[in-house]
Amino acid sequence: MPVPVRKAIFPVGGLGTRFLPATKSMPKEMLTVVDKPLIQYAVEEARAAGIEEFIFVTGRGKTAIEDHFDHAVELQGMLTRRGKDDALELLNETIPEPGQFAYTRQLEPMGLGHAVWCARNFVGSEPVAVLLADDLILGEQGCLKQMIDAYNDVGGNMVAVMEVPNDQTSSYGIITPGEEDGRMIEVRGMVEKPDPEKAPSNYAVIGRYILQPKVFSDLARQEPGAGGEIQLTDALARQLGLQPFNGYLFEGRRFDCGNKVGFLEANIAFALDRPDMKDAVSKILNNYV
Repeated sequence: MPVPVRKAIFPVGGLGTRFLPATKSMPKEMLTVVDKPLIQYAVEEARAAGIEEFIFVTGRGKTAIEDHFDHAVELQGMLTRRGKDDALELLNETIPEPGQFAYTRQLEPMGLGHAVWCARNFVGSEPVAVLLADDLILGEQGCLKQMIDAYNDVGGNMVAVMEVPNDQTSSYGIITPGEEDGRMIEVRGMVEKPDPEKAPSNYAVIGRYILQPKVFSDLARQEPGAGGEIQLTDALARQLGLQPFNGYLFEGRRFDCGNKVGFLEANIAFALDRPDMKDAVSKILNNYV
């Protein structure tokens, strides 16, 4: 039986330059899809998957994330006095148990691998999940829950994958697939952002990972990869053959909220998925298309 996954890392140190000027004074992870910030969706997905400890790798200007997951005494008091119990419950759901959340800083923007490595002392010798809030997934069951259920059978390292058009492989980490068993795909190789003519498949890695602690030893080498950054994909690729390594073809729709069009699409899709908004939003859309 594999060691259970109890911890999750949330790399939230990026500057969010694609969303300027909105992100000049607000973390991109606090951009809202309908009525929740992106980071709250990620935390709720992790919690639904059984995660008990939440580790945020932050940077300058990210204190709004810490404040979001903290008590708002004046606001909570006002809601209590006015009997707004539903709104108060929504607030209380964002507040973790004492000691559940930890924060550390990535002092330089040196890539995803470096951000994950910055959390090493909180992880210790356990496996850990990594969730990128930019990748928002809409489905009946959370992506990480699907992955952990599969991981409990096979162990090792695991990445979430989806099929992308061949001409988009240069935007993703791409796996070399081996044997396939249902939604499980053996990973025999990985390459970061290959040109379409050099891509080994169209199975793209998206922002959900389950990592074994040996990955941190590899990340400690601090070797730059694509874009001059320390790539998590490269460290994972060097783990091939040392332990099981699988991709999981998750169920659900993924939205790239790291760009404006993907973010807008996510807002529409999540609004249409809500019974209290679906009809009204459909009418609005009919006015424009």
